[in-house]
Amino acid sequence: MDYFIAFYSLQLKKTNLILFFVLLTGCSFAFSKEYDWSLPKWLSPPLAPLENPMSDEKVALGKRLFYDANLSGLGYMSCSSCHILDKSFTDERGKAVGIKGDIHLRGSMPLINLAYLSTLNWADPHTTQLEQQALIPLFGHNPIIEMAVKGHEENVLLFLQRDPIYPNMFKKAFGENSDIDFSNITKALASFQRTLISYQSPFDQYYYEGDKTALSSAAIRGLDLFLSDLTGCSSCHTLPHFTDATEGALFHNTGLYNMDEKGAYPTNNQGLYEHTKEPHDKGKFRTPTLRNIALTAPYMHDGSVLTLEDTIKNYMAGSRATLQGNPSPLLSKKIKPFTLTQQQQNDLITFLQSLTDQHFITNNQFASPFK
Repeated sequence: MDYFIAFYSLQLKKTNLILFFVLLTGCSFAFSKEYDWSLPKWLSPPLAPLENPMSDEKVALGKRLFYDANLSGLGYMSCSSCHILDKSFTDERGKAVGIKGDIHLRGSMPLINLAYLSTLNWADPHTTQLEQQALIPLFGHNPIIEMAVKGHEENVLLFLQRDPIYPNMFKKAFGENSDIDFSNITKALASFQRTLISYQSPFDQYYYEGDKTALSSAAIRGLDLFLSDLTGCSSCHTLPHFTDATEGALFHNTGLYNMDEKGAYPTNNQGLYEHTKEPHDKGKFRTPTLRNIALTAPYMHDGSVLTLEDTIKNYMAGSRATLQGNPSPLLSKKIKPFTLTQQQQNDLITFLQSLTDQHFITNNQFASPFK
């Protein structure tokens, strides 16, 4: 498999331009200059695969497919069943639920700013493209049946082929002689998901747009704490996307569990270890974004932390396992205990709440077309 290295720039502060390299596998990527991303100057457009360039027609098709329950094998579950717009495309469940009512081991991840990420799932370092990732909920049977397309492929495609709207949309998106197949379905879904970019929170208005009235004094104090060496929050939740998953295949053990005094997590939910089988990878998961974090409780990969208050207390102790008197030997070296007053904790929460992007979660551009 060929490896291609592409780079793009992000303005992490108004006066500092940082260049970094992103390792991409499987296909070459490029900026979709002809596509109107409508992004502010401080945010570079994301990359898109050369074999799946962005277009308005593809995005429109992907949006309709995303909200259509007929894309599932049994016809009553859509992508949007687990990824709800006003919840930042999560579902308020600690753990996702499949089409047959089975409970997943992990929660539904928010689908915002995915186009900037180098890995897309909680702990799989190999899923690096949205076209590739879309196959998992459609066909996934492990650990649960998700959308149950496997075994029902013909019925799903037949519905799309006979629908009065879809054939023309596929032609506009992929050409007159294009096929209605799962390759084009996943390309359309990926194109829509690449547009789900959140960048208009009060924090953004303050930090990047220079509106000094956008944040309260408490939120500004919380921002200072967030960026400080004291808390170390920004060492993993790096700006502007509030995750270091933009920088490569980075996974961390945050000390949530220590099941065997050696750092193990619950069976069948041990993170990166399940893919590498390296003992030191037990409990390592991808850093989730903090954008719209106030809307996405409960927290962590398994929804086992209910509130932002509890999350902060866990990290103040050095991890939840440490707070429970059982520190993990596999805890990331980036995580160290710290002390905050109650006022400082409140300020930090106020800052995290300032990452809520009301423009994004109310944007009809991302809302269901079935109304």
